[in-house]
Amino acid sequence: MPQSDSPDVLKFRYKFQFENGEEKQFDVLLQAQTLEVVQHSPGANPPWTKLQFHQCHNCPLKEDIAYCPVAVNISHLIEEFKFSTSYDKTWVVVETPERTYAQQTTVQNGLSAILGIYMVTSGCPILDYLRPMVRFHLPFATTDETVFRAVSMYLAAQYFRERNGLEPNWNLDGLVKIYKEVSTVNKGMWNRLSHASGFDANVNALIVLNTFGDALRFSLKRDLENLSSLFTKYLEH
Repeated sequence: MPQSDSPDVLKFRYKFQFENGEEKQFDVLLQAQTLEVVQHSPGANPPWTKLQFHQCHNCPLKEDIAYCPVAVNISHLIEEFKFSTSYDKTWVVVETPERTYAQQTTVQNGLSAILGIYMVTSGCPILDYLRPMVRFHLPFATTDETVFRAVSMYLAAQYFRERNGLEPNWNLDGLVKIYKEVSTVNKGMWNRLSHASGFDANVNALIVLNTFGDALRFSLKRDLENLSSLFTKYLEH
């Protein structure tokens, strides 16, 4: 396993500080070039991480894959927060390679942010499309910030597709389709966890992720239009 201080590793550190003095700290380690999560030391995977345990309806993985890669990589988080309530207050500090963010929020909101990193870097063929956004991770982002980042990522991808001789899509239809598939995965993971346990914070953190993704998908063009006034200089000629 690469060392966390290696230049080949990208690290995000999440600290949850509670009113009773308890603190939980998690280091998310990613391969710097691929943004693939550096997996924890192998151990016994919980039964609910098996691929066919309430498998997502749109999962493209075949039966020869024993475990859901997303479930395996979030299982330690699920265990850590199994006794937490969604609306427990917590001070969340997020250390990224460039800067540090901090916000007083709820467990479900802080947990949804770190879950988002693990989910899109674990090797799910559907969530992989959102992986570039992790490099510029913005915890506690607003809807406008997420729309801007998602659209910027998607249009940059079209530039690289065109440069590599592939057909680009400039009208954002493809982005809407991606988020539709992502929504199905989020709901599938919620279904998996809700059948695996009654862990309130864990399940609701996925609801937060899915709600945010659905809101972006349905209001993408409207919210993008709200940002159009920022680009008046580009529309002069």
